[in-house]
Amino acid sequence: MTTQNSQATQNSQTTHTSVTVQQTARPTGFPTRDHFAFVEAPVPTPGPGTALVENLYWSVDPYHREMMDGYFELNAPLEGRTLGRVVASHDPGLQAGDLVFHRLGWRTHAVVTLGTNGTRKIQQYAGVPLSAYLSILGGTGLTAYVALTRTLRLKPGEDLFVSAAAGGVGTAVGRIARLLGAGRIVGSAGSAAKVAYLTGHLGFDAAFDYHDGTVRELLAKAAPGGIDVYVDNVGGDHLEDAIATLRDHGRIAWVGAVGQYNTAEPPAAPRNLYDVVGKSLRLEGVLVRNYTDVQGEFEEFLVPHLRSGRISPDVTVLDGFGLIVDAFLGMLRGENRGKMLVRA
Repeated sequence: MTTQNSQATQNSQTTHTSVTVQQTARPTGFPTRDHFAFVEAPVPTPGPGTALVENLYWSVDPYHREMMDGYFELNAPLEGRTLGRVVASHDPGLQAGDLVFHRLGWRTHAVVTLGTNGTRKIQQYAGVPLSAYLSILGGTGLTAYVALTRTLRLKPGEDLFVSAAAGGVGTAVGRIARLLGAGRIVGSAGSAAKVAYLTGHLGFDAAFDYHDGTVRELLAKAAPGGIDVYVDNVGGDHLEDAIATLRDHGRIAWVGAVGQYNTAEPPAAPRNLYDVVGKSLRLEGVLVRNYTDVQGEFEEFLVPHLRSGRISPDVTVLDGFGLIVDAFLGMLRGENRGKMLVRA
């Protein structure tokens, strides 16, 4: 049975029924709800060496849009970062009640095995909300931490620019960079409200709405002395103009390119790309899956600040699995502050 009705989907989520979200067609440009279907089936039964998880939180991420163009299999459950609770287990490493992270994605229930599909047991910390494990303490925060400590090797006092700064990775970069002793922190965002959020709530030294002029002009005003490091979540003109603003021996951590995910043709390479040579810059892509071994170090660094209240998860949460497609499309439209999550 298939339904497109969100409320019906929410009501159908019982102990006997499982719901998955499946992509039904390839989008041209911006996706719509018609590219997805909610599919109901009986709750799966765990076999030997597996455990049944009832999912509690789902992450919707910009990279999903890129995956829709050919990486996701049509009419099959979508993958993605998910947090759930074990309800039955035949995996000796998991017990009923354990909190687990996995990548089996947009479904109400999943059959998991430790060590496959990213499945790992979550160590719960007193005073840390569940939303943190899919945001600042999850892959989003780990991406920011790796970009700053491994790719950029941020030094205390260095000046930082981050694009899409009000999104999940951007807010995490701002918070973690401050903890690491960054100098001036500058962010770009897509609205005046988000700019105010960055400077008034997150402690950015300066921020700008990229609709108000060219990124190069706006960044020059926000960072008149230039920048040392850049975390790129957008690509396109943001990357080109950051290259122009970087000081000699600057570094770029390229995390994403949300500015081109919904375009039929990718933008041309930055016209000033050769300045990477002229300024002795370094540009490196960041894939968090290459740094799963850093998770323990990251938690040791961040958890005390979460417990003390010095930082908190920056999240936008929609309630009800039936709203997961709306959350995804809203995230692509920039309707979130911080990480966009869906809660059961």
